[in-house]
Amino acid sequence: MESIRAPIVKRESRGRFFKKTCQSLYAPVSRSASGKSPKSLGGGAYLMRIMKIQLGHTFQDIISIDNLCLAWQEFLVGKSSKYDVREFGKNLMDNLISLREELESKSYKHSPYESFFIHDPKLRHIHKAAVRDRLLHHAIHRILYPFFERTFISDTYSCRLGKGTLKAMDRFHSFYLKESRNHTKTCWVLKGDIKKCFASIDQEILIDILMNYIPDNEIMWLLEEVIRSFSDTPGIGLPLGNLTSQLFINVYMNEFDQFVKHKLKCRYYLRYADDWAILSQDRVLLESLISPIDSFLKERLHLTLHPKKIILKTYASGVDFLGWIHFPKHRVLRTKTRYRMIKRLKDHPVNETLQSYIGLLSHGDAHETGEELFKITGFLGGMLCRSRHDLCTSLPSRSRGRPLGQMRLKLRLTPNSHVYLCSTPRNY
Repeated sequence: MESIRAPIVKRESRGRFFKKTCQSLYAPVSRSASGKSPKSLGGGAYLMRIMKIQLGHTFQDIISIDNLCLAWQEFLVGKSSKYDVREFGKNLMDNLISLREELESKSYKHSPYESFFIHDPKLRHIHKAAVRDRLLHHAIHRILYPFFERTFISDTYSCRLGKGTLKAMDRFHSFYLKESRNHTKTCWVLKGDIKKCFASIDQEILIDILMNYIPDNEIMWLLEEVIRSFSDTPGIGLPLGNLTSQLFINVYMNEFDQFVKHKLKCRYYLRYADDWAILSQDRVLLESLISPIDSFLKERLHLTLHPKKIILKTYASGVDFLGWIHFPKHRVLRTKTRYRMIKRLKDHPVNETLQSYIGLLSHGDAHETGEELFKITGFLGGMLCRSRHDLCTSLPSRSRGRPLGQMRLKLRLTPNSHVYLCSTPRNY
């Protein structure tokens, strides 16, 4: 049976004007067959007769028992020991059938959220939905994510398969190498941040964007029910904690991505969640981009740039991006991140924590931090961050000269507290 994950795409053309579809609303346009210019909607968007990519799945695909069962299997990962999850699972099929009947009859109502705060490291307000609602979020995500993945630009990261923090940092550095012509030109970086992004999402604008892609009215009814279930401020915000919020924020910010790439013509642009960066040799050009970016965010998406986080500086002076300070030939861990790491190891000196930090430190220049780990834990964590020469000379000759990030690093803790550091190059 064909997987329900496979995205179905439906294209429609209107009138005699026929143009190859583009995943951007801001694609260059020409006159229509009648000779009239297309109607401008502002911000580079045009109302014209073009091919439009739309979701081909139906409401029944989302609420089918097969999809709900598969969504339950995905939802269960890492949560099987939770009390509320176990209670829901005791009568799983009855609960699934009951949920489907409510959705089928349009009597479904999203349950209230459980609210709490976490420090990550700054204070964040989390809203946790009930198990049946979170299960439905997974069922929706299974159908919508493969479709919307096709509409996103390549260089947007966070909450996408295969596009995490490390991929974003590597891409950021590759942009520098290209724009600096391999360290021969000065490269400037314009970096910005959206102020309280999740809490500032305009629900009406989000629904309008979704309607451009989803022709099924029943699916839109369900999505509106999920979106409007969060009402700290009426009509504003998405809950931190919903799986659907991760998808919706990318759909919402995709409007900004397309504007920057296709209207402003910024070649070296990338975004991770609400953090974005543009690289160029032209400092004046980057300065001139701040105003149209700020105007677009305010007028089109009702979002605001964080005034204290708009940074324009050279790459060589060190750019703080995704927890690391990036330099032309190396990157170092952000000072606050290093202090948090050391504090956590002091409070919880366990092998699992050390292992996770070893994986993190292997992607940058972290000699001093490794020495701190050694002093605090008494483990051989400091061996991880020795100089490249010292580490590689102890390895087989075929692995010498490989960057530290290309080594597999594993710390094994034996019952008598002896620790062995095993370093093996990938594909060795």
